[in-house]
Amino acid sequence: MCGRYYVNDETAREIEKLIRQMDEKRRQESIKAIGRIAAGDIHPGKDAPVLSGKGGSIHCGWQRWGLPGFQGKKLIFNARCESALEKSLFWDSILHRRIVVPAAWFYEWNPQKEKNTFTRKDTPILFMAGFSRYYEDGEHFVILTTAANPSMKPVHERMPLILEREEIADWMLDDTKTEAMLHKIPCLLERRSDYEQISLF
Repeated sequence: MCGRYYVNDETAREIEKLIRQMDEKRRQESIKAIGRIAAGDIHPGKDAPVLSGKGGSIHCGWQRWGLPGFQGKKLIFNARCESALEKSLFWDSILHRRIVVPAAWFYEWNPQKEKNTFTRKDTPILFMAGFSRYYEDGEHFVILTTAANPSMKPVHERMPLILEREEIADWMLDDTKTEAMLHKIPCLLERRSDYEQISLF
């Protein structure tokens, strides 16, 4: 679930709005990271812009999507909200290195392998909850998934844990709210596809 998403210039502009209030040094670091954003799909194994909480403020930097799999197995790029705190590979990162993954939209394929695009109607950007872990080659991140809401269920049983703009700082900076936010129900999304006419939620 959630194996590809898209970023564009609008994603960069929305990230910049979030980091405007930071101190000058961190703001300049983030602006450099934002400047690297080019429109295109992001898939596991690729570097991508993420938001993290450092020094009590929001910072934008680049990390690689996916943790190395055990014994050469495939990348681990999603983690289930319901069980992530029970997994030794994940729990410390969720407790101490939570991040937010911005995207214009994400894709999901139904059982017939038909592609669907999911966006928000009320804002040009999605904020997906995740966490990171440090390896010798740098920081890697994972996107958290939860049970599908009604807008996602026709296509897939899982979906990314999507945060509201006002929840971003709490997710990254307030450890006391982590567990409750892992159980939140994401907002309804708009679905588009090339193979059928879709009614909007």
